Amino acid sequence: MVYETIIVKIEEGIATLTLNRPEVLNALNDQVFNELAEAASKLAADPSVRVVIITGGEKVFAAGADIAQMANASAVDVTISDNPSHRAFQLIETMPKPVIAAIAGYALGGGCELTLVADIRIAAENALIGLPEIKLGILPGAGGTQRLPRLIGQGRAKELIFSGDFIKADEALRIGLVNKVVPTEQLAEEAQKMAKRFVARGAVALRLAKSAVNEGLRMDLEAGLQYEHQCFNLLFATEDQKEGMRAFLEKRPAKFQGR
Repeated sequence: MVYETIIVKIEEGIATLTLNRPEVLNALNDQVFNELAEAASKLAADPSVRVVIITGGEKVFAAGADIAQMANASAVDVTISDNPSHRAFQLIETMPKPVIAAIAGYALGGGCELTLVADIRIAAENALIGLPEIKLGILPGAGGTQRLPRLIGQGRAKELIFSGDFIKADEALRIGLVNKVVPTEQLAEEAQKMAKRFVARGAVALRLAKSAVNEGLRMDLEAGLQYEHQCFNLLFATEDQKEGMRAFLEKRPAKFQGR
């Protein structure tokens, strides 16, 4: 598939997926969501890809949904839509590989919700993050009311959702919305640096660790602990487990093969 609204680059096990609608500040519309879904499916199935970075570049991540596309929609139109944002976000969130969101400039509305399906968020110092939907007479409809409270807690999430206000990178870090804040010009470098750390780990262990966290959060604690133990047990059937423990005992770096 030839992409028109995103750019996908793969190098040394790291796929960088860049939103590419600079003329509208990377606003998200159905075409973007469909291309994100297609790319996520391909990257998930590509054994050469170990980590995925999603970014919009150094100026803007994504300034929200394309309001022009939604302005005249009726309740029926919205209800019968095939909901491409849900499909794209679900494919990214459940991808069996670490996903890093590298956020610069605006990450608003759907742009903020896109960062929430990543496993880790790195913000540039110029980042502004928020869910302004309430100011348009609607609410976050691509997972914001569900994923944000699970990430930062109900009180803080409700304040952001009810006010529609934007927060700066340092405040996002303080409340746990992002993992790290870096100088804007170092954003791509820092995302690559973190991605390379993950590439050096065992791919199967990463896959099951991500699954243990994501699936465990949907269960009660006892069920989650049992699922974690199943994932742990399975890893003892892998070559990477043998190599990792042998390397530790031999005091050398492990050479994981992803199997």
